Amino acid sequence: MHVAVCSITIFMPAVGSLKGKRQIVKSLIGRIRSRTHASVAETGFQDIWHQAEIGVAIVSSDKGMLDKQINLIRVIVDDCGDAETVEFLVEYI
Repeated sequence: MHVAVCSITIFMPAVGSLKGKRQIVKSLIGRIRSRTHASVAETGFQDIWHQAEIGVAIVSSDKGMLDKQINLIRVIVDDCGDAETVEFLVEYI
């Protein structure tokens, strides 16, 4: 069994409220979940308007599949026009 854990920090310069931030983060989390079937949650910076931390966990019997999923998640995050990727950390367990 292989496990990958990601910590993704994003910056949203155009956001003017927590409601606007939540819309962007919720949309991004939904896209990651629907395309990778990973466990995803907002894990940090809940009260800061312009920044968010998203945690992702994936379990697989094949490490190659984990790498593909991680690369797909990176593409999804990078393609989000409303947010800039500040940090994308991956840990394999």
